Amino acid sequence: MKLAVAALLSLTVSAPALAAGQLPRTVVPVLYDITVRPDAQKLTFSGEETVTVDVKTPTRTIVLNAADLAITRATLDGKPIRYALDNEAQTLTLTLPQAVKAGRHTVGFAWTGTINRAASGLFAIDYTNTDGSQARMLATQFEAPDARRFAPMWDEPAFKAKFRLSSTAPASQTAYSNMPATITQAADGSKLYKFGETPVMSSYLLFLGMGDVERKTARADGVEIGIISRKGVVDQGDYALGAASKLLPYFNNYFGQRYPLPKMDMIAGPGSSQFFGAMENWGAIFYFESELLFDPKIATESNRQRIHTVVAHEMAHQWFGDLVTMAWWDDLWLNEGFASWMENKASADLNPAWKAREAEVVGARESAMAIDATSATHPIIRKVETVDQIGEAFDSITYLKGQSVIGMLEATLGEAPFREGIRRYMAKYKYGNTVTDQLWAELSAASGQPIATIAKDFTLQGGVPLVTLTGARCEGGATVATLTQGRFGLDAASKTPQTWHVPIRLATIGGGEARATVFGATATPVKVPGCGTLVLNHGKGSYTRVMYDEAGHAAIVRDFNKMALDDRLGTLGDDFALAAGGYQDLSRWFAVMAQVGANADPLEWGTVAGKLGTLERLYRGTPLEASLRQRSAAVLKPVLARIGLDAKPGESALISNLREQLIGQLGGDGDADVAARARTYVAALRTDPGAIPAAIRAPILATYASNATAAEWDQLLALTKAERSPVAKNRYVTLLGYADDPAIAARALELLKTDTFTPPQRAALLRSIAGTHPDLAFDWAVANRTLVDSFLEESTRSGFIVGLGAGSSDPAMPGKITAFADQYLPAGSRGGATRAISQIGVRKGTATQLQPAVTRWLGK
Repeated sequence: MKLAVAALLSLTVSAPALAAGQLPRTVVPVLYDITVRPDAQKLTFSGEETVTVDVKTPTRTIVLNAADLAITRATLDGKPIRYALDNEAQTLTLTLPQAVKAGRHTVGFAWTGTINRAASGLFAIDYTNTDGSQARMLATQFEAPDARRFAPMWDEPAFKAKFRLSSTAPASQTAYSNMPATITQAADGSKLYKFGETPVMSSYLLFLGMGDVERKTARADGVEIGIISRKGVVDQGDYALGAASKLLPYFNNYFGQRYPLPKMDMIAGPGSSQFFGAMENWGAIFYFESELLFDPKIATESNRQRIHTVVAHEMAHQWFGDLVTMAWWDDLWLNEGFASWMENKASADLNPAWKAREAEVVGARESAMAIDATSATHPIIRKVETVDQIGEAFDSITYLKGQSVIGMLEATLGEAPFREGIRRYMAKYKYGNTVTDQLWAELSAASGQPIATIAKDFTLQGGVPLVTLTGARCEGGATVATLTQGRFGLDAASKTPQTWHVPIRLATIGGGEARATVFGATATPVKVPGCGTLVLNHGKGSYTRVMYDEAGHAAIVRDFNKMALDDRLGTLGDDFALAAGGYQDLSRWFAVMAQVGANADPLEWGTVAGKLGTLERLYRGTPLEASLRQRSAAVLKPVLARIGLDAKPGESALISNLREQLIGQLGGDGDADVAARARTYVAALRTDPGAIPAAIRAPILATYASNATAAEWDQLLALTKAERSPVAKNRYVTLLGYADDPAIAARALELLKTDTFTPPQRAALLRSIAGTHPDLAFDWAVANRTLVDSFLEESTRSGFIVGLGAGSSDPAMPGKITAFADQYLPAGSRGGATRAISQIGVRKGTATQLQPAVTRWLGK
């Protein structure tokens, strides 16, 4: 956007070059006093602020951030000064007539800005009320670099300051922010909200929301916890409110620091984003409705568990991220890796029936390794210099590998010493900024163990270690063997030799345990109490693949059902991945899979189903596809028959989750029985909105959408247009992109040229179409690039279109992605393109690698 700059005081000069893209430290903010006046109907706002700053050294220039703002006034200590905007660098440079002295001063600004339709800066969420009327809610999203779209700020995490925020609001609406407010009535009936002064915090954690809402509260550990939602649905926040009430004392105890704000609101926004589902604004956590509100009429059991983990994640950020913040985006994992780890830890402790720790073995761990074992990997701690690179840092390496590595360090140090290290870290650095080495120092001091050697191996280099066991034998009542460490990879680049210090647990089934640290290809001898089958990476706590020699693997297959659940799940994951990487034959995985019996844990069957689904996708469009679908159905349909298509009172959450997965997978494969059931259910929706039981609603609708004829797709479109629930409507929009028929997919693409859906919904629909028709979606997006960019959030543009082609099997697609990146993406912002091309190459190589074994299995 081109900014309108006031003529008298503006200069047309560029801001000075900034080292590594960061602002100079000569002037730092102390206190922001900001007043904004949003006009939701016109999608504009105006603002004024006075910033108390600390000038560290005398200077004639002051540089801060601003983007998409039209500055109309700039002052220093109340006197007008000259200013210049650099749109590309997103900086605002103030040029002073003479050097300002060191010490406290005030900088003032006035400006106007735009209320966006996508979730960045101050943005609008349009929705339909239960009575059919149209409504608009306002909210802010500032992470990572979008506070500068709301007000001129030192918009970097290290520039912590206090904030006093004020905002006008219509008489019929409510405004809400990080702190409680005092409210005064204006003569025109509008209201002025003056929110309390925040603790010192980073700019990206500031929040403002406004709308026709209601609030419901509870108290826990002396803190008021609130749910804020559009009117009529606040009771759907009861589950999240109950979860938060248990999580708050849990976190207060774990971190050893009490939550420091007087209230913690959880705000439900009836929209969606390409970039995030929830945001940890301090004391005013924002969620899109599907991540916070539980509607028993349409939500499944997996939705309930998702809400708990998201709430746990965002609440964990109130400490890891908000109270203690990374100094720069290089160390983003200190926020996201720890919040991901803590969401799982808290969920496991508070909901043991979910088996969250075991599920993590085939969830976070496998998802992280799927990227980490390719040429697209990068270190957890990565160099970030540009705005686009900040957005790219929010990926599965940062979140899920970070989570897995933290879990490994806890397992290595012990739960109590690890917790003590975290408490020391929180106490020492609260209200401050850190780098990763400061965390290592506190963990080592608390545990008495030099953890940095191991930790740095896993955070400063990308890739996945591979520990191999050979020669296990019984000697003197113990099992002895040899371990070596190499590297696991799925393509040539990811197999370049590399070393780690890998901490690992070993156990003999029915015997004892031992620990070792394996480094490099030099043989590491191990001795484990008891003679029996040796289990490598017992508990699967270490972030590594493991491989056995022939005798060792044969023993694992024989005694598979004597192992603990996490070891069984880890073996299923490792054996499949090792075959995909060419380290062993897929027959080993089939042998292990055959040991998963009728009464196996639902997590085991879910893992088997997931891997069979992977095989089907690998050979989609090839002669093997039909045979694989048939063979997979032969394996999975009896499982679905045993648990039943309908939920049963009192059944475990894991059974319900497995049912969802099996219905969705079989239905997506075109299973005639499941597809017929889905058509019957959807036909009944015409007269009964609750015709589909909530427990299976999501997979039934997905089955219908995947198998839809043109007439059935028309019915789905009609349901979408008529739907008033924002959550259900967003889901329907996504379903419109599921159809296997490319002609229907083409019709869905044409909807993107209309105003039928909101900008975020159009982005979701395009991504959904790419899931089944990547070539069609990519080519359409390239041909309509300007239109696509118009409904994308700024932080997603560098990776969105190139990511649409990642599922393609067309040999020409890598070249097309490269050509697009060369023409439209800055040189330092091509991580998404690299990742997409890597995925295509890995998938092709894996399909070639596994084809002989798959063909043999199908022939049996």
